[in-house]
Amino acid sequence: MTSRAESAAASRRALIDAATDLLDLGGLEAVTMRAVGARAGMTRGAPYRHFPDKEGLLIAVGTQAWDRLEKQVRALRADSSLSPAEKLRGVLTALITIGRSQPHLYQLMFSNPTGDPDAMVRAGQRSHDEFLAIVAALVGEHDAGRYGALLIGSAAGITGMEVDGQLGDKWGTSAEELVDTLVAMVANSR
Repeated sequence: MTSRAESAAASRRALIDAATDLLDLGGLEAVTMRAVGARAGMTRGAPYRHFPDKEGLLIAVGTQAWDRLEKQVRALRADSSLSPAEKLRGVLTALITIGRSQPHLYQLMFSNPTGDPDAMVRAGQRSHDEFLAIVAALVGEHDAGRYGALLIGSAAGITGMEVDGQLGDKWGTSAEELVDTLVAMVANSR
């Protein structure tokens, strides 16, 4: 028999999944508490039993996305068969893949919700720490922050250019080629 806590946790997960689906389909405007409840097969008031408002729900969606990314980054970091450069390539590719396949979620992950401006920063901290450890393996602890910021900024630019369709026709390159160039530049900087 399912306990009340297990049932509540399952409902919460279903609501987060429904909100993520709606976000993917139509952006922030598509995510309403009523639509989330309906998509999850619950009453329109059900989301309010788990989240105070839409912003609270979106913070949970963003937190879940950061948690999934952190697991990927941690697995890459722990993979002893990969070189530090391959690990870095894997992390940047994972981030760009989110932007490519779920652009609204990607934007949400890097947003600052008005009710809790630090929520996404806190949610992404473990990914950030794992990422910086990978960068430090290439450039050293002292320079990891500077290179890490450069790499994340570059990945965001690459993602934006690809989502806008500018890479192939306008620049004659791909996200993968740009990631390879970035990784080679960083790896050869030492």
